[in-house]
Amino acid sequence: MRKPFVAGNWKMNKTVEQARVLVSEMLPGLQAVKAVERVLCPPFTSLMAIAAMLSGTDIGLGAQNMHWETAGAFTGEIAPAMVKEFCQYVILGHSERRTYFGETDETVNRKVRAALAHGLTPIVCIGETLAENEAGRTAEVVSRQIEQGLKDLTPEQASGLVIAYEPVWAIGTGRAASGEDANRVVGDVIRPTLAKMFGNTVAEGVRVLYGGSVTAANAAEFFTQPQIDGALVGGASLKAAEFVKIVEAAAK
Repeated sequence: MRKPFVAGNWKMNKTVEQARVLVSEMLPGLQAVKAVERVLCPPFTSLMAIAAMLSGTDIGLGAQNMHWETAGAFTGEIAPAMVKEFCQYVILGHSERRTYFGETDETVNRKVRAALAHGLTPIVCIGETLAENEAGRTAEVVSRQIEQGLKDLTPEQASGLVIAYEPVWAIGTGRAASGEDANRVVGDVIRPTLAKMFGNTVAEGVRVLYGGSVTAANAAEFFTQPQIDGALVGGASLKAAEFVKIVEAAAK
């Protein structure tokens, strides 16, 4: 059985003080849901403060990005060891990183390998744009992102990953994919691609999340699908009660 997994991606929101308030509001509700793996991904500036608040709980902490080099002249970047100091997880390849900051399947692959080398669990984001979706290229794009993003990994390394299927046209738009559509992409494209690369056991064991305008109102539609193991939540993770409700929905 794949344990349900829900991560909150705060993106570029919340000062340290605001982050503390948000976590204090959601912590009691989150701690009550043991059946779900819960992860918070605040901005870099809040990682130290939130790590202290989560200490002694079973709630994970993740960064939203990192560089693939261990150290060096990369002004403004964060090294894997800096993330590892506070976090267990790191989001890699988010469509906003690809769209606004020029990330490619190749750079995502370098980051994935660096994260694994430092004992971090990558949450690897994949997904097609609206134009690609409407052109019938979803399977082609998603399988390519997996093949190139997870290139040169061993089956053992791949088995520890989390994959987030986030159709780009659904992120922050209020327009979520249907549960059936998302389930079909996971079952017909993502898991078969993983099976081809790493074998059936890995493909069936890897947790695949849905992301893109997930709310408390629509979460159950995704969580009841057999191929979907949870969610990478954006805007709704900035509202304590809403995020707790999504996690509770995953437990059911």
